[in-house]
Amino acid sequence: MSEIPTRPEDLTPAWLTDLLRAQGHSVTVADLEATPIGSGQMAGSFRLTLRYRGDAPLPTRLIAKLATGSPEQRAFGSGAFRNEVTFYRRLAATVRVPVPRCHGAVISESGDAFVLLLDDLAPAVQGDQIAGCTAAQADSVAVAAAGLHAPRWCDATLLTEPGMSLPTRADRELMDSVLAPMTDAFRDRFADRLSALESATLDWLVATAGDWLVAPPDHYALLHGDLRVDNVMFAPDGTVTVIDWQTITPGNPLRDIAFLLATSLDPDTRRAHERAIVATYHRALLAHGVTGYPLDQCWHDYTANLVQAPLIIVFGCGAAQPTARGDHMFLTMLTRTAAAVTDLVPGAV
Repeated sequence: MSEIPTRPEDLTPAWLTDLLRAQGHSVTVADLEATPIGSGQMAGSFRLTLRYRGDAPLPTRLIAKLATGSPEQRAFGSGAFRNEVTFYRRLAATVRVPVPRCHGAVISESGDAFVLLLDDLAPAVQGDQIAGCTAAQADSVAVAAAGLHAPRWCDATLLTEPGMSLPTRADRELMDSVLAPMTDAFRDRFADRLSALESATLDWLVATAGDWLVAPPDHYALLHGDLRVDNVMFAPDGTVTVIDWQTITPGNPLRDIAFLLATSLDPDTRRAHERAIVATYHRALLAHGVTGYPLDQCWHDYTANLVQAPLIIVFGCGAAQPTARGDHMFLTMLTRTAAAVTDLVPGAV
């Protein structure tokens, strides 16, 4: 196969034909149109309208996701790109979370170029992180997350998958070396807009993230790592599909739920509904076969893993291509997170 495209105009009929045939699809793409969609911060997504030569057992509309941006930006994101390709190639079939069907996946040896061909989920629409979501929507996403977490719950074979190890002291040393500078960069970027509470939440992040990262989890599973409504497609019938699998990692599963509720619900909605949502999630875990995990432990893990929220906000902001929407989104997420930390972590701020 020729060089992996990093621009939509390089997704030619010939290149797509080669990729689809390499995946076992006996098709020929005659022509196509590519339209940008979504609001990805590290990669670009494009709706492909395809015309095949002759009959083809594939949809005429697919979503192509690829590494875009400068070579430096793509090199920085190579680990995330490897994660997503690994998820679709090796892990998606082992869990029960609703995800798009993958029709093709390829990644460069260096990891700085990749293409995924996924089902077009229209008429489902992407969540809006700035607007947030309703309690009912968050409840549906939490139930979907149980379908991710439960099948690999404390599954030792998960830790043998490429890149799927629990954090080590070396990981902590690396994080410690970059977290404070990245947090300072975040402060500088939003200096004129940070409240005292938000600034204190960043202080708490830097002070506690290292110990939190390497604390041995009593329970671990496969995490999405960035579970928020921007990474969920909501269908008209209320069903959800989780997308953007670039931050997968093993860890305490309540990291996903803490991040979801802290960043995607406005504080009043979260305060009114978070206990019920955590309880619904817990029931879904039990329905998937998890045992020996009481609800009070689930709630404790939820509050103990709220550091996931400011951590991903700071790192995500540093890794993403700067945009006006991105700045608004990250600051909105931090505002909601600061309220959650204040409410649920005594003495944190």
